[in-house]
Amino acid sequence: MANFDPSSSAYRTGAEHTVRLAVTTGNDVAGYRIIEYLGIVRGIVVRSPNIGQSFVGAFRQLIGGNISEYEVVCEAARHEAYAKMSRHAEIMGAHAIIGMRYDATEFVQGATEVLAYGTAVRLERL
Repeated sequence: MANFDPSSSAYRTGAEHTVRLAVTTGNDVAGYRIIEYLGIVRGIVVRSPNIGQSFVGAFRQLIGGNISEYEVVCEAARHEAYAKMSRHAEIMGAHAIIGMRYDATEFVQGATEVLAYGTAVRLERL
């Protein structure tokens, strides 16, 4: 993710272009019936800001407002976790991921784990 650029208009769709399955926060996929539950899939990423992001971010904390340097780190972590979760489901032979969620935990100061997870399923068209 070294070239991750949130100022790009398409930055949120990067992972979705390589994923060949449906991903939804809902518990079903419209027009399809779930024929098999394959299990939970996940993508885990641990991120921390680089020295430049930390320095500028710390300075911006003094004046308040959105800290875009930290926003870049967070969005990159979610993007990568989503892509890893999707690859996990594809390896299992899933057609979709339902109930998709994100979770984040700071487990040491300055390093945050981002988890993307959901249930991999196989589908049949109605």
